[in-house]
Amino acid sequence: MANLPDNVDDRFHRLLREYGPAIERLASAYEPDPNEREDLMQEIVFAFWNALPSFRGECSERTFAFRIAQNRGLTHRWRRRRRNAPLVDLSVVSEIADPVTEDASLPRQIGRDELVAAVQRLPDLQRDVIALSLEGLTNGEIADVIGISEGNVGVRLSRGRAALRAILTSGSQR
Repeated sequence: MANLPDNVDDRFHRLLREYGPAIERLASAYEPDPNEREDLMQEIVFAFWNALPSFRGECSERTFAFRIAQNRGLTHRWRRRRRNAPLVDLSVVSEIADPVTEDASLPRQIGRDELVAAVQRLPDLQRDVIALSLEGLTNGEIADVIGISEGNVGVRLSRGRAALRAILTSGSQR
């Protein structure tokens, strides 16, 4: 901390307070095990701390924070797959936004655990955009975080919502 100007330290703590709960929910999309998710959160916070001094304001702070979290999540998931670690059920620490977003056909009585388990069952390309969408990011912000076009985000969201609807209405996520 001694090497960073006070404004970077203050910004770091402010951004963690502001986006920490949302980033923790995003981490749950990448890691179902609570202990492993805690490790992932530490990796995210450390990466955020290291990257913040180089933040040039070319995107919003929110996009910057989610991009770091998403990149760490992808790296974590890749490492887990290489270890062939089995998935376990997850529990969500804090509230998740309304999963319906633009789709009124999903039941509104979906439990948080059920929703997160269903999101985890989505293919990777859909899971990423759905998880970020559930955090309230716009298509443009999601495109910036993931590094794809807004049109591609829209396609992945549409397909992801359809797949999520199928999982949730069939009850097959159990």
